[in-house]
Amino acid sequence: MKMLEYCQRVLSKVSFDRHLFAKELAKSIKRLELSDVQRLRQWCQEQFGQRYQDIIMASFPAQIAG
Repeated sequence: MKMLEYCQRVLSKVSFDRHLFAKELAKSIKRLELSDVQRLRQWCQEQFGQRYQDIIMASFPAQIAG
């Protein structure tokens, strides 16, 4: 869970820039276990869904996007 919290903190800090957000989101997905990736997806939707919906939808694997 600590890695998930770290990834969330990083994403919050880079959320001012689309490119950085997309880059860090991709890195976060690679670092996390599947269960944490699902939690990250939900958190991203809640925190950044209105602003970065396209990036969020494109970044998560299809089996998690459901």
